[in-house]
Amino acid sequence: MSAPAVVLVGPMGVGKTTVGELVAAHLGMVCRDTDADIVAAQGRPIAEIFVDEGETHFRALEAEAVRAALAEHDGVLALGGGAILSDDTRKLLTGLPVVFLDMGVAEAVKRVGLDTARPLLAVNPRQKWRELMEARRPLYTEVARAVVSTEGRTAEEVAEVVLDALELKPV
Repeated sequence: MSAPAVVLVGPMGVGKTTVGELVAAHLGMVCRDTDADIVAAQGRPIAEIFVDEGETHFRALEAEAVRAALAEHDGVLALGGGAILSDDTRKLLTGLPVVFLDMGVAEAVKRVGLDTARPLLAVNPRQKWRELMEARRPLYTEVARAVVSTEGRTAEEVAEVVLDALELKPV
């Protein structure tokens, strides 16, 4: 069984996919995004899955997508913001090179706008984002080997900090 060289976790809009692609480029690897896997498999956007089938159904799809990606992918892996809610997913991440990309609500407002098509942020997005992070931050921290703040950093700067945090050398 292969394992990813780097796994990125963190809230929606923190830049996991963008940073993941940069880290992967530095390492001569491919970046895979489990949200993109779900969209490809389901043939529709995540927001639509939430509306049509609900969060519980989406989380089951997400847990399966993460399980498959962890088993198959040896490059850089970006997980959806809520993937760490699953006990099974957190167990699967044990011992892996997981980096929690962190940001505060002010940065989230800048990046996500908090008024986009994010189903969990539909009502009172700032308060909802704070509540989500309050619940999820301990879970992100639990699975992470390193925590990297994205505050005031470009995606390239974040990618370099991720490489340094995991002591990985670019190719």
